[in-house]
Amino acid sequence: MLKIQMLGTGSAFAKQYFNTNALIYAKGYNLLIDCGNTAMQSLHKLDIPLERIDGVWITHIHADHVGGLEELAFRSKYKLQRKLDLYVMETLMPSLWDNCLKGGLINQQDGFVSLEDYYNVIVVKEQHSVIVSEDLIIEPIRTEHVPGKPNYSLYMNNSFFYSGDIQFNPELLEHLYRERGCLLIFHDCQLETPGYVHATLNELLTLPTELQQILWLMHYDDHVNQYHGKTGAMRFLPQHECMNAPAT
Repeated sequence: MLKIQMLGTGSAFAKQYFNTNALIYAKGYNLLIDCGNTAMQSLHKLDIPLERIDGVWITHIHADHVGGLEELAFRSKYKLQRKLDLYVMETLMPSLWDNCLKGGLINQQDGFVSLEDYYNVIVVKEQHSVIVSEDLIIEPIRTEHVPGKPNYSLYMNNSFFYSGDIQFNPELLEHLYRERGCLLIFHDCQLETPGYVHATLNELLTLPTELQQILWLMHYDDHVNQYHGKTGAMRFLPQHECMNAPAT
């Protein structure tokens, strides 16, 4: 059965709950969803060796989602002498290398001058699903986060939605639930209003109760305890715990 473990459930600025990054355990393949600044620290705390990681999928270019890729690349390349798969949307490729990783990873002496020198890069096109393993199929969905910056949420196994930091989009959530059979939603949530580039708790509380019942909140701030009991039928996603996710 497909399982998902949150390496962190916090916002970009959270310290107690780490960055919202996840580890999916599929059949014969373990996939990181994003690798932010705190991902390596969280893996260490959970005693998960890098040998157990097979690949990484990037949702967008923010440090809490890509800030750990340099360390992951160095440790995989020089210590483990292996390349991980790196799933990157075509629209994110130039920025990921030129604006995020090139300065630290380029090594003329060893001839490492591209992202492909460190990772098995798998470029994903929009509106194309990817078979990651026999029980994990991922469909990227372009969603609005920061205007003008490409951002993608993930619909897995045609039944599980994982937001990649998005503004409130009730039409998309309703469509997935009522027309596509979505059974589980992991959704980022800004606790305070206004949200600007994230859905807020107040906005998510306007969703129908039946939709709230399958929705787990993530990407929250460290003062989340003040909001327990104030989330309607929604629940806060626990950090580090493994949960079952729908399989194909």
